[in-house]
Amino acid sequence: MSSANDNEDCLGWAARDPSGYLSPYKFSRRAIGSEDVSLDITHCGICYADVAWTRNKGGHSKYPLVPGHEITGVVRQVGFRVKHFKVGDHVGVGTYVNSCRECEYCNDGLEVHCSKGPVLTFDGIDVDGTVTKGGYSSYIVVHERYCFRVPDNYPLELAAPLLCAGITVYTPMIRHNMNQPGKTLGVIGLGGLGHLAVKFGKAFGLKVTVFSTSLSKKEEAVSRLGADNFVVSSDEQQMSALANSLDFIIDTAAGDIPFDPYLSLLKTAGVLVLVGFPSEVKFSPV
Repeated sequence: MSSANDNEDCLGWAARDPSGYLSPYKFSRRAIGSEDVSLDITHCGICYADVAWTRNKGGHSKYPLVPGHEITGVVRQVGFRVKHFKVGDHVGVGTYVNSCRECEYCNDGLEVHCSKGPVLTFDGIDVDGTVTKGGYSSYIVVHERYCFRVPDNYPLELAAPLLCAGITVYTPMIRHNMNQPGKTLGVIGLGGLGHLAVKFGKAFGLKVTVFSTSLSKKEEAVSRLGADNFVVSSDEQQMSALANSLDFIIDTAAGDIPFDPYLSLLKTAGVLVLVGFPSEVKFSPV
């Protein structure tokens, strides 16, 4: 190791090119500022964004790229102006680590919608001009505004997926009143987002139906997650049997799917929320 690497005390896993292959990578984190929190990372969830960015699906990935934005860990150091955290606290860091802090969205606590664009947890540009590196690493330095307290009695490994997948489905469920006991919810797809939508739905007292292209997901959906119903979306008879029966649908599918068959399952004034990542949205207004 050369002397230039003496301060590279953070060990991460980085992709060096669009193959997405991850290998060990040592690098330096920025110095801790007066309002910063440094945390030892204990867990980091795996998100579809990690795959997309490491493989340069958006065409703008900056290598070497350390992914990961479902981060939990333990505070190891704080700046002298930090008010809300202390050494030893359990904390989480999600998909962004900075924002302008001046626009209407930042002032409303919606920093992820910052008018100037939030600074992403990885592959963004940090306050010191360096490229941000994510949670597939040993520790991270973040301004305290973008850290979230995790209760001491809540396992950090369970909290991690809530920092992206969890909030992605929870936010529209609350915004569109999908928390009314006795209402019916359809969940399209049973991946990282979908399984949490099912768990939130059941916690809210909804009757939950899971839609999947694969029958292999049925046991997990019904036995492990508590879904009330499971439908293979390619089975026209199963689909038609649910016509005009659902109050809400959350589409978590990462790929392209036809929208019309699902829209026909909604009751009048029903709500379909898209949180997946299809290449296009196409449906018949009729």
